[in-house]
Amino acid sequence: MSASAIEAAILAALPGATVELRDLAGDDDHWAATVTAPQFAGLSRVAQHKLVYAAFGGRMGGELHALQVTTAVPK
Repeated sequence: MSASAIEAAILAALPGATVELRDLAGDDDHWAATVTAPQFAGLSRVAQHKLVYAAFGGRMGGELHALQVTTAVPK
């Protein structure tokens, strides 16, 4: 899955978020994402990550093999 497709999926699910991506293996299949979103305010880290993963529906584990997520609330 391309960086632009990953970013688009996250932004569609979390409008106003900022997304920083790193291709961990150079294969467009293993990514690290840092997502900063106002929607994360007041949520546990687990709940924040679930919101990010929900953006991909059934594509996780298939089209997108691995996504390491770091989340933050804007300052």
